[in-house]
Amino acid sequence: MKSFRADYLHSLPLSHRLLTTIRQIGEYKGKQQLYQQQSPEVLENLRNVAIIQSTESSNRLEGITATYRRIKEIVEEKTVPANRSEGEIAGYRDVLTTIHMNYEHIPFAEGVVLQFHRDLMKYSGKEGGRWKSVSNEISEILPDGSKRLRFAPVEPHQTPEYMRQLHERYNELDKAGELDSLLLMPLYILDFLCIHPFLDGNGRMIRLLTVLMLYHHGYDVGRYISLERVVEQSKESYYDTLFRSSQGWHESKHDSLPWIEYFLSTILAAYREFEKRLGALSSGHGSKTGMVLNAIDGIIGDFTIADVEKACPTVGRDWIRTLLKRLKNEGKVAALGKGRYARWRKL
Repeated sequence: MKSFRADYLHSLPLSHRLLTTIRQIGEYKGKQQLYQQQSPEVLENLRNVAIIQSTESSNRLEGITATYRRIKEIVEEKTVPANRSEGEIAGYRDVLTTIHMNYEHIPFAEGVVLQFHRDLMKYSGKEGGRWKSVSNEISEILPDGSKRLRFAPVEPHQTPEYMRQLHERYNELDKAGELDSLLLMPLYILDFLCIHPFLDGNGRMIRLLTVLMLYHHGYDVGRYISLERVVEQSKESYYDTLFRSSQGWHESKHDSLPWIEYFLSTILAAYREFEKRLGALSSGHGSKTGMVLNAIDGIIGDFTIADVEKACPTVGRDWIRTLLKRLKNEGKVAALGKGRYARWRKL
C-alpha cells in the first residue's frame, strides 16, 4: 500500500527524536515481565479500569456518549443496550474483550477486520462486516457553517483490493522483520484511515486493531492503560497529525513522520503512566490507597462508595470512607449528600 511501497520506505526520514522514543519504548517493553509480577489484584484493578476507559474514550471521540454508570454496567454485561449509542458501546466492549482474551490466536487478516466490524456494529442497527458501498469523504464544519473537505479516501470499488494489498504488504514486512514494528504499526494505521474502508466505525476499528497489533508485537501496555484515553487527551494532535500525514497520500508523496511521532508518543505516555501507577500501588496501605485513587481517577462523572467498592473488591468500605474524607479535606472531592447512597464528585 502507499506507505509500504519499497521506494517510499527507503526514503522514510528517521529523526534522532524518533529513534530515542523507539529506544525508550523498547526499554519499557523489556521491563514488562517485572511489572507483571506485581500484586495480581493491583494489575486486575488496572485492567478493569482500562477496559471501561477504553470503551468510553474511543466512543466519545466519535461523539458516542453515555453516563459512566451505564458504560460500566454495559462493559460488565450487567445490562443490555437501551439505545443506539449504548449499542455501539456494547459492540466495542465485545471486540476489545475478544482481543484481550484471544489475541494470540487472532491472525492479522482482512477477514478478521470484517469480523471485528460486524461485531462492533451488531447492537447498533447498522450494517457491519462489509466494505463501504458509497464514497465517504472526510470533511469538517467551519465556524461559519460551511463544509471543508479534509481528505478524499479511496473509492468504494477500489477498497477491497486496497485492503487486500495493505494486509499482504503488512504481513510480508512483518514476517521479514526488516522494519521495526514500531514503524510498521503507525504506517498501517495511516493507510487504513486513508482508505477509510467502512461507512461507519473506522476510527473505533483502527483503535481496536492497534491494540491487537501491539499485542502481536509483545507490547502489553494496552491491557492495563487505556490507549484510547491517551489519544482522547491529545485529540487535537491526533487529528492534526493525521491530516498532515495524509496530504499527498494517493500519490505516495505524503509525509508520515508527524503521525509516526504522535503514535509513538502515545505508546510511550501509556508506558510511563503504567509505571507511575504501579509505583503508587506499592505495598500495604499504599497499595490500597493507590487502588482506590486509580479507581476514582477512572470514573467520569459522579460516583458512590459502592462504585469504588466494585472496582476495588479487596479494599474495605471503611478504608474507602477514610480516604474520601481525606480527599474531601484536601479539596479534591465533594460529597453531594449524606448516608450510604451519597454521591461524590471530583473537583
